[in-house]
Amino acid sequence: MNKKETIGILQFGCAKNLIDMELMLGLLVQNGYSYSLDPYDKKIKTVIINTCSFIHDAEKESVRAIMDMIQNKKRVILTGCLVQKHKEELQKLLPEVKNYIGTCEYDKILNAIENKAYSNISKTPDYCYREDIKREQITLGASSYIKISDGCYYNCGYCVIPNLRGKYKSRKIENIVKEAQELANKGVSEIILIAQDTTSYGIDLYKKPMLKELLIELNKIENLNWIRLMYAYPTNFDDELMETINKLDKVVKYIDIPLQHSNIEVLKRMKRPAIDYRKFIEKIRKKIKNVSIRTTFIVGYPQETDEEFKDLYNFVLDMKFDRVGVFAYSREKNTYAYDLKPQVKTSVKNKRRSELMKLQKQISLEINQKYIGKEIDCIVENIYSNGKITARSYKDAPEIDGIVYIKTKEYLTPGDIVKVKIKKATHYDMYGII
Repeated sequence: MNKKETIGILQFGCAKNLIDMELMLGLLVQNGYSYSLDPYDKKIKTVIINTCSFIHDAEKESVRAIMDMIQNKKRVILTGCLVQKHKEELQKLLPEVKNYIGTCEYDKILNAIENKAYSNISKTPDYCYREDIKREQITLGASSYIKISDGCYYNCGYCVIPNLRGKYKSRKIENIVKEAQELANKGVSEIILIAQDTTSYGIDLYKKPMLKELLIELNKIENLNWIRLMYAYPTNFDDELMETINKLDKVVKYIDIPLQHSNIEVLKRMKRPAIDYRKFIEKIRKKIKNVSIRTTFIVGYPQETDEEFKDLYNFVLDMKFDRVGVFAYSREKNTYAYDLKPQVKTSVKNKRRSELMKLQKQISLEINQKYIGKEIDCIVENIYSNGKITARSYKDAPEIDGIVYIKTKEYLTPGDIVKVKIKKATHYDMYGII
């Protein structure tokens, strides 16, 4: 096959979006193209920008990148969530861009590259994971993400994901296990399971949630060390799943479960599970030994009162989560919350976010300091020429959580799982020796 042009890429957004980019790159490579992570290279004529539309700041970041590439005289191909959400607006704003690919049409990337004006964005997204495409991974290291499903059955009041990604679509267990085995054979030590909602995995294919069964099969892979679960939704996180996570030795005792709020009335307005999250979290901690819990909250949701925010503040104070992310509510068109009144003032939203993050910062410090003098399992990530080693504890997911800095004379390689004795701890990071 004759070698074709080298395509520049710019990637924005979450790990789920990243995998879509890697699938696109897989198609390019299979068809004779190469790619570059440096879109500013003067030799690069065409750039794929995989955009994000999670919140307004993410949208602005994507738009700035688009404008930058246009100014650098690049031919731009736009893909991802921003395109799916704002196609008409983008076409008016950016007449220079002629190629648009929707979130569920990533496998049409060759058509966009080979046609000067090509657009394919479904008005009713229907995601399909192309098992015949070999992902061209740009992040292969000690850890690797695996997308087990996409789309969402729920319609949370603030969220546009169902409009951008369509209904829930799971991959088959055998395909996921095969990919995990291939990654392990390449030296990947940790796989990270991702989806819009991991606890609903299999509900479309098998007519019932099958995350428990998937974890059992993945746990059998001999040359795999850790399995991490992200983006769990409270619904379907039942006793059996908790007990399975507790007993499987390769499944790290780390739960990422975005709760979004604690107040029952706010949860109802959010169209989220209106349950007693105190009892729910207590049950997780009881059934999963030494579990580390990460969650996220939204402050300033429409109609949120001072009393409702105080309820959330006290909830975080009492529950003492290992990791917390806080977002100020972002108003999105075509969502239930868009027309809710009154909307909370931006200044109030930002103040509440700052207060909650300040509280969690202190909680994180207190939790980390409890590990001083103790040993904790860590995965080695990077080894530098000056002898500096960075790792992550089982309590930390890549990119969003803390780092463990290690001093040792031992020979280590990325992906090694080692016991580190913690000597010092800050709000988010820890320092230790082997």
